[in-house]
Amino acid sequence: MRSDLVPDDLWERVAPLLPPAHERRRRCPGRLRVPDRTALAGVLDVLRTGVAWRAVPEEAVGCSGVTAGRRPRDRTGAGVWPRRRPRRLCAGRGYDFDEYRRLLRKRGREPVIARRSTAHGSGPGKVRWVVERALAHLHRFRRLRIRWEIRDDVREAFLTLGCALICRRRLSQQTQARALPQ
Repeated sequence: MRSDLVPDDLWERVAPLLPPAHERRRRCPGRLRVPDRTALAGVLDVLRTGVAWRAVPEEAVGCSGVTAGRRPRDRTGAGVWPRRRPRRLCAGRGYDFDEYRRLLRKRGREPVIARRSTAHGSGPGKVRWVVERALAHLHRFRRLRIRWEIRDDVREAFLTLGCALICRRRLSQQTQARALPQ
């Protein structure tokens, strides 16, 4: 397994979140389970490169892509990637229609939609660049650019993992900037 796929500091943060592995049967135990760190390397490789699960290079990752692909699905079932629904939904002026507001309220969401008649640079639309920058960071992960996943929970797991990697990168850059002598 390539060591740059799952650095030690990332593994130290991820390992406590994973559920314990199932105990092997005594009779007909089957194949040995691939270690979680190796499977995570396969998942991160797919997230970064966007290849199909069958095309993951087993020599570089340490396990087959199909084996690594089962882990996000299993982790979702175990509750590692919690599904949260936002209470408020922000949108730009293009969605300023009463029909959309009624639909959101019917679904239990509070609409925060900029009005078309207000001046630009006010209300929810004034920090739009922050959202666009976050989406640009997520598009660095090829798997998230085009929707490959059929299951929503696996896609959400990839999004959560991508956001975690972005935050980790930003925090490490800030830490390095503070450590530099001025």
